[in-house]
Amino acid sequence: MISFNTLISRFIPLLPKVLAYQFAKRYVAGTSKESAFKVIQNLNNSGYLVTLDILGEHTEDSRMANSITEQYIDLYHEINNRKLNCNISLKPSHIGADINKDIFNTNLNKIITISDQFSNFVRVDMESSKYTDYTIQLFEQNRLKTDNIGTVFQAYLYRTYNDIVKLDKKNLNFRLCKGIYKENKDISIHNPTEINDNYLKILRYAFENNIYVGIATHDTLLLSLIYKLIEELQPLKDTFEFQVLYGVPMKGWNEKHINNGYKIRVYVPFGDDWYKYSIRRLKENPDIAGYVLKNLFSK
Repeated sequence: MISFNTLISRFIPLLPKVLAYQFAKRYVAGTSKESAFKVIQNLNNSGYLVTLDILGEHTEDSRMANSITEQYIDLYHEINNRKLNCNISLKPSHIGADINKDIFNTNLNKIITISDQFSNFVRVDMESSKYTDYTIQLFEQNRLKTDNIGTVFQAYLYRTYNDIVKLDKKNLNFRLCKGIYKENKDISIHNPTEINDNYLKILRYAFENNIYVGIATHDTLLLSLIYKLIEELQPLKDTFEFQVLYGVPMKGWNEKHINNGYKIRVYVPFGDDWYKYSIRRLKENPDIAGYVLKNLFSK
């Protein structure tokens, strides 16, 4: 039987694009860098850190991958000139990983060079399990060149804890999320409680080994458990940050983090690819559709 969320995810792409944007704009900082910078400035003024992402993935043309790379380089210049507290997140497939490794590595090196020039930071996002080995490998290679690089690990993959333990702990920096891609049960945990347990196991390892970690979740139950872990282990406040998606309501949790003196970084996506990106995400995980619908009708 088809689930309610799956039915919704199949219906949303049928909406006119102009109508769909009225729903999406709460979660996307516009289509231009100027609209994104306005959002970033407002967030910085309110005490939030930011990571900026150009929407898009699975680029198939080398000229487009190179163009996206130049756009990221331009963003670093603008961030520096405007004195914004903002770094960059990017997807490997957006700058050439689907084309070939040489194009991707060349483009990533260009981005790392400009990031280092401005003493900024680049976060290499983790995509589906197809890219896991590749992303970890390139992350390790580039960590030899700079400390200003981090990656992402997904708590719903069985392999993740072991992947992290194998890494050199020195200057390790990763975002920890649950994982959004639909993966086979042979390689991924599907039980929500077990995913949370693995998340906490990984987070405990990070805290106990002074590894910088971005705690990325909107699950309020998990956040309560994370607070208990923080109370138990008392990690230094400069060794972690909470991370949230732009526009997603947090029911007072952001205020709680700030009142406790914890850093919060907002993931801000923008760009012309907002529609394709949103529809692709719905197809990959129909459960998102129910979440979006709930928020639309709660206003």
